[in-house]
Amino acid sequence: MLTLVTGATGLVGNNVVRRLLDQGQAVRVLVRASAAERPLEGLAVERVFGDICDPASVCAAMADVERVVHSAGDVRIGWTGLERMRRVNVDGTRHVARAAREAGARLVHVSTADAAGIGSYDTPADEETSRRGDVLTPYVVTKREAEQAIHEEIDRGLWAAIVNPAFMLGPWDWKPSSGQMLVEVGRGRGTFAPRGDFSVVDVRDVAAAILAAFDRGESGRRYLLSGENMSYLDAWRQFAEVAGARRPLTAIGPVISWLAGRGGDLAARITGSESNVNSGALAMAALPKIYSCARAEQELGFRRRPLDETIRDAWNWFREYGYVKGAASGN
Repeated sequence: MLTLVTGATGLVGNNVVRRLLDQGQAVRVLVRASAAERPLEGLAVERVFGDICDPASVCAAMADVERVVHSAGDVRIGWTGLERMRRVNVDGTRHVARAAREAGARLVHVSTADAAGIGSYDTPADEETSRRGDVLTPYVVTKREAEQAIHEEIDRGLWAAIVNPAFMLGPWDWKPSSGQMLVEVGRGRGTFAPRGDFSVVDVRDVAAAILAAFDRGESGRRYLLSGENMSYLDAWRQFAEVAGARRPLTAIGPVISWLAGRGGDLAARITGSESNVNSGALAMAALPKIYSCARAEQELGFRRRPLDETIRDAWNWFREYGYVKGAASGN
């Protein structure tokens, strides 16, 4: 069985590729010619060079494929880049979904929990929670539009399931992406944590659920893949403990958060480059992003490993591959 993976050099895609190879499956990856070599070095995958924004290269990559994991996307939290994100996250997804339908392949689309509704500790959000009170950054908007593009192709005959992972940590985070938060805290740069709550899940458990969705999932259905729900402050303290770094003192208050966000927005207007500290990113962090993964547990057999294992394995991977030189090993 041949599986095509987009976004194979990213956190989710790279873990999916490695899991497929461990299962003895044939894997093809669609990568840009400029993509880094290191994430796929030594892996027995067939490479097709192209771009999800180019329909012709997507169709070429789809030949003889039975399954498609679409994890490629433009991930950045802020107020800029809407046109670019629409081109990648929406148009690119539409190209992949259309080509999969025409090839008769099954598709699992990797979305994000940020495209779902907002929950609380008393009432965690599930797949049917209404989308109210959220922050409509370009990333959130385009990931929701991408899901709509998937449903349009489902209406035309595509078999596709959608997974919505929460904040992911784990090995093979080459860029790094979400693991950058762990790296920064481990370097002693986490004195003050963001305000807000989120859900942390192991990317390896996400990869397992993605592949389970092909056999156990239902077309047109969404599956939230969440982990341990907690505050950023509590998470950062666990990060620091594993990394042997200075523990954060506290979470920043709403006034400081507002000032920092507005300062970041002003700097972006002056320099033309938006940093990770901006009002959109801080407003999203402050949301109670608390989720339930009950549907994925019941229908996909989704299982979550302990968070301390996830943090330790991710930290040791970053150390092994030179992202945090001279740091202590995970406990």
